[in-house]
Order: sequence, then structure tokens, then C-alpha cells
Amino acid sequence: MRILISGGAGFIGSHVADACLEAGHRVAVVDSLRTGRRENIPAAAAFHSLDLFSPELAEVFRTFRPEVVCHHAAQVQVGYSLEHPEEDATQNLLSSVRLLEHCRAAGVRKVLYASTVGVYGEPQTLPVAEDHPVDPLSPYAASKHAVEHYLRLYRVNWGLDYTVLRYANVYGPRQDPHGEAGVVAIFTRRLLAGESAVIHGAGEQTRDFVHVEDVARANLLSLERGSAAVLNVGTGVETSVTRLYALLAELTGSAAAALHGPAKAGEIFRIRLDCRHAEKSLGWRATVPLAEGLRRTVEFFRRQADGPG
Repeated sequence: MRILISGGAGFIGSHVADACLEAGHRVAVVDSLRTGRRENIPAAAAFHSLDLFSPELAEVFRTFRPEVVCHHAAQVQVGYSLEHPEEDATQNLLSSVRLLEHCRAAGVRKVLYASTVGVYGEPQTLPVAEDHPVDPLSPYAASKHAVEHYLRLYRVNWGLDYTVLRYANVYGPRQDPHGEAGVVAIFTRRLLAGESAVIHGAGEQTRDFVHVEDVARANLLSLERGSAAVLNVGTGVETSVTRLYALLAELTGSAAAALHGPAKAGEIFRIRLDCRHAEKSLGWRATVPLAEGLRRTVEFFRRQADGPG
């Protein structure tokens, strides 16, 4: 199968590219490298250094003729979206519509879309299933949810199939430790350097942490399953940020105490997902326990810190 991955030089997209190639598919990556890293892209994937507004993207669709498009390119910073909502809408909504137009013109069979549990806002009940009311707290979450509506419209009007994957808090190797997102990578880098990290708020806020390898596998299964489905991708396990810090401090051998700063605007307080729909539709469930996933992640960042050799 020919699979085009937007944002394939990024953290999650590059792991999806790896999984698709390992399964025997042909892969092309489109990435502007604005936040993605060239070294993340597997050597066997064709690479096009373009953003989704580039006129040259039509030629990529014409020559590669993708059967499935895996859409991971996005602006992912909640804080940035609150400060720059117009830019967030441009990068997340308008660029996605442009991509869907290319899919429609090229006869693409299906789009896999990386959405977020942020669309639910502060949960009314736990665990959160896909039929929970949608109530975004940030422009980022609102723009991601808007694309879900466009996907349905493109299916109803033009027959373009889709699967929406609403990711929990994804972590693992290659995550960027320098942005505002990716608390596991941020904590790990600082603790390995012998520095304290900042917990925003009291630290009792919880997240559903899912390893990137499990996320990549959900994408792989969605190539042939989950038609017109919206699916949660998480573990169903709630972990506090304070507990996460303690686990990473132990794994890194750090005695640095956490610092505390103000809570971030636009972020939910508690979350864990009901992922039974993904199990039924895809035959998927998370398999990497948090302790093991954190160990792998710490080892990755430790190797990076050690440098070549």
C-alpha cells in the first residue's frame, strides 16, 4: 500500500512511518521541518520538504499516488494557540482542508487523522468515551475538532473514508523536550542533566500516558479497519504529574526536587480514556505499561545525552 504521511518528520509521524515500512508498505513523508527533524525520517521513506500550502504538493500526489494519507502535521502547542488563535487555525484547520482537497482530487481512498482528547474539555465523567460531550478549552483543541467535521463532510459528499484517532498524552523516544508539550520528554531531559523540572500547578492533575509504539500500531491497524470511526487511543490509566515526576526521578537516578509554577491556561485537570471502541473496531489495545515505556524513553534520552558512540 502507498501511504503518504504529513508531519512524518515529527515525533509521532516518524514512528508511524517506521511501522508502515516494517509492515511492507511504501511510504512518502511530507514535512516542512518547521518542528520536525530530518533525522527522524526513515531512510526507506521518500521525503518531500514541503508544507501543506505548497503548490508542489499536487505533484507529490500525482507521482506517488497515495492510497492512504496519514495526517499528523499540526501546530500542537496549547499555549501558542491561546496567544495566536488565527495562526493556529491556519496551521491546523485550513492546511487540513487543503490536504483534503488534494486527497479528493487524487482519488485517495482513506485519511487517518491524528486528533486529541483535548476536544472533550474537562471531563464530566471518567473514563471518557467517544460519545462524551465535546467542549474544547483552547483554540488548538477547537481546530483539531473542526477537522473531524470536515472529514465527515468529505466522506458524505465525495466518498473519502477516514478514521479519527483521538490521542491521549503520547510519549516515547524522539519526543521534543524543548517545547511546552511533551511533559515526559521535558522532565526526562532536565532530570538527566541533574536539573529540577517545573510542575505547573499542584501536580495532582492527571493524564492518560500512551506509548508512541502503541499509537503507531493503532495507525497501522486503521489502514484497513475503523471506517468512518472516531476512536480514543489511550490506556485507560490515570497518572498524576507528581507520580510521573517521581517515576522519572527514580529511572534517571535524580534527587532533584520538582519546582512548582502556575497552572497552564486551556488545559484539563483530569483525564483517562475508555478505549473499548478501538478494541472493537481495530482489535487494538495499549500493550506497553507505563513503567516499561518510561524506561525505554529514559534510555533513549540518555543515549542522546551521551552522544555518538
